[in-house]
Amino acid sequence: MSYATVKDVSDRLGRPIVGAEEIQQVNSWIRDATAIILSRIPDLAERVNAGDLDPDVVTMVVANAVERKVKNPDGKQNERIDDYSYGLSEESAKGSIFITDAEWELLQGPTTDGAFSIIPSGVVGSDYWWPTTDRAEWL
Repeated sequence: MSYATVKDVSDRLGRPIVGAEEIQQVNSWIRDATAIILSRIPDLAERVNAGDLDPDVVTMVVANAVERKVKNPDGKQNERIDDYSYGLSEESAKGSIFITDAEWELLQGPTTDGAFSIIPSGVVGSDYWWPTTDRAEWL
């Protein structure tokens, strides 16, 4: 299943993607980005279909990964022509399809457990238990 299209990438890029070769290349990169996501989240389709993950988030992540590749296909970090120079961050200059840590967090969706999660004592579903002033009820 494809979560992004050439138009999604074009909209984020701010220019049309034209020519059969460029369209074919962008479609390949879309498949690559989707494959990377599926390698870590194999149940992606089920999570989207169940409503646990917004399909627009998946589209955004895939399209952004491809946009980065379109903007810097060779992975250049610096470019200098006479007095002009241009530099990219190490992450932006990878030159490969990649998903950022922030994008992985978006794809994971909300979590309720983990090393740094706090769940109040007495929580059952969405109902909260609140202690009363009567100490006998606390025990």
